[in-house]
Amino acid sequence: MTNIWGIQGVDYNLIMTKIKFTKMQATGNDFVVMEAKRNRDWNVLATAMCDRRLGVGADGIILVMPSRKADIRMRMFNPDGSEAEACGNGTRCLARYAIGRGLVDGKEITIETLGGSRKARQLDDMIQVDMGEPIFKAGLIPVKLNRDAVIDHPLAIGGRRLKLTCLSMGNPHAVAFIDEAIEKFPLETIGPKVENHPFFPKRVNFEIANVMGKGRIRARVWERGAGETLSCGSGACAIAVAARLHRFCGKKTNVALPGGTLTIDWDGKSQVKLTGPAEEVFTGTWPG
Repeated sequence: MTNIWGIQGVDYNLIMTKIKFTKMQATGNDFVVMEAKRNRDWNVLATAMCDRRLGVGADGIILVMPSRKADIRMRMFNPDGSEAEACGNGTRCLARYAIGRGLVDGKEITIETLGGSRKARQLDDMIQVDMGEPIFKAGLIPVKLNRDAVIDHPLAIGGRRLKLTCLSMGNPHAVAFIDEAIEKFPLETIGPKVENHPFFPKRVNFEIANVMGKGRIRARVWERGAGETLSCGSGACAIAVAARLHRFCGKKTNVALPGGTLTIDWDGKSQVKLTGPAEEVFTGTWPG
């Protein structure tokens, strides 16, 4: 075989197999979804594809893979290349993708994740995910404390004294209910300091929230490995759970994030249910 320079050898155009992907978003939390048909350096690929100037642009990449435990296995990588244990909005995007393409029968799907098995279903134009039971024990979140629960734990950082309620939704979260408007809070400077604080041995997702009324909350999220995003499904769940612990809400909570509103149902005992939209934006190919 002769290449473009007329030299006998390998056809590099055949080696560079293109990767088919679908760009999806859920209340502004956007992902590159692709069916993983062979192994790659996913950490490096995530960093390249998520770049908003030189790549596709996304808050993470989601791999659709075969599973022996569920209908589909999901892996999710952040823009910094780290792998996330759980992602509520990403799970809803994957469910929309799989149901819409007939990868499963019917309107319900079970998804294997690093944070445990998740069940999702289509409800008219919404996707609902069972996010599992919240974890409160400090060592399992994890945080560097030996307690059964971490509620309003004081943390002095960036010249501020925060009161953090910590829990895991399959991934670690720290929620701060604040009096000042969330728009005025310097999340771009405080967020990375909280994320990487030694108190959190596996880093943490950080949420700030204003309680607007019974069951109504406005919030912003600094995501571990991604920075501030327009929305975070597991973060919204963490906020709603923390709000119920503080008696700011009942069973149902609407969490308004910059990208849209998510509805969280939690009876205080069992699984947290996350409901919201998930949409396809466009499809494309990436040079492999």
